[in-house]
Amino acid sequence: VQLQASGGGLVQAGGSLRLSCAASGSIFSNNRMGWYRQAPGKQRELVASITSGGIANYADSVRGRFTISRDNAKNTVYLQMNSLKPEETAVYYCNAVPPWVGISGYWGQGTLVTVSS
Repeated sequence: VQLQASGGGLVQAGGSLRLSCAASGSIFSNNRMGWYRQAPGKQRELVASITSGGIANYADSVRGRFTISRDNAKNTVYLQMNSLKPEETAVYYCNAVPPWVGISGYWGQGTLVTVSS
């Protein structure tokens, strides 16, 4: 099983990043996929999701700034993040919705996004 997010990094407030996530077919195929984030000391939250048919949903906090997309041929989901805010500093994960969780609560590899003020 693979859930490998990439594309994070350090960006100034107002900047943009594009995250990518390669997933195993067993998780990706025909499933709604989502991007989650977990900030230090906070619970993980779902920020965007997309159905296998391409219908997207967003948390109110990111609507209009983030865009989720997917490439079903590549089992890959993307998150374009614009106008980033310092409070959006977090580890970002992709997963199915509802999420697949491995042994000992393993969620796959996340990617750290740090937004400086």
